[in-house]
Amino acid sequence: MAIFIDADTRVICQGITGSFGALHTKGCLHYGTKLVGGVTPGKGGSADANGLPIYDTVRDAAGATGADATMIFVPPPFAADAVLEAADAGLRVICCITEGVPVRDMVRTRAALDEINQGRPASERQVLIGPNCPGVITPGPKSGSGESASDPYTRSGCKIGIMPGYIHTHASEAESGLAVGIVSRSGTLTYEAVWQTSNAGLGQTTCVGIGGDPVRGVGFIECLERFQADPDTAGVLMIGEIGGTDEEEAAAWAKAHMTKPLAAFIAGRTAPPGRRMGHAGAIIAGGQGDAESKIAALRANGFEIAETPADMGAAMARAMGLG
Repeated sequence: MAIFIDADTRVICQGITGSFGALHTKGCLHYGTKLVGGVTPGKGGSADANGLPIYDTVRDAAGATGADATMIFVPPPFAADAVLEAADAGLRVICCITEGVPVRDMVRTRAALDEINQGRPASERQVLIGPNCPGVITPGPKSGSGESASDPYTRSGCKIGIMPGYIHTHASEAESGLAVGIVSRSGTLTYEAVWQTSNAGLGQTTCVGIGGDPVRGVGFIECLERFQADPDTAGVLMIGEIGGTDEEEAAAWAKAHMTKPLAAFIAGRTAPPGRRMGHAGAIIAGGQGDAESKIAALRANGFEIAETPADMGAAMARAMGLG
């Protein structure tokens, strides 16, 4: 099993004819994702370079293809409206890769999504991942021989976003036969964590890049809740950053609700107070959000701590009694 997406997820791309949308649509298709179409207003009725049908609206695309997920590669000024259009069309998973979305736009968008989801059980909520994120991936086992260009390796999983698919490992191909969930505010560190856990003999059930913007969709707790409920997820690696209190809140929630091995890394230990480092949300201010307070909270609530970025995979293995 997995969280948010699986091999049966049917995906469209909003902004499919833009340079980034076209590039990553091809990459997701190559991975094995069931990409079934795209949206570019004014180009409905045509097809992209992969032969995928293009529609003028998300509602048209969803109705024609049965899509239940989308990845968004539209320019920042239009990204929030693209999210709302996908939500209005009833798509279950909305993954916004676009960075630089105005905070004011996201405040409005998050409020609208919260209103849509009010009163719904977790399993029926429409999920926004991002913006300013690498996306979400559920690795599948390899198919194809990989011996020629006409018979490349593909997978039966689902990749929505910009992450390098080849570094991810399905549990069936992992030395330990076990897989962990990964959730991260940092895109690059997500890839590093995947590479390290794969090298440590672990697979991944789902990897979620939640993004580092101050106003975004799902956070750590929503992901931890789903990983806890997923029988195939044997442990969870959480990657946080300085700024805000999300990691401390997630640590307290995990202590109360999680029974699986947990590991964590916090980026930004050397960042000076008051200066933004990287993501818009990565700033220490008002005596809150520094790395040491986050690490202390995580350690006190049962997380194995990776002291450096190079220690993430080993920390997960230690938490699981494998290191």
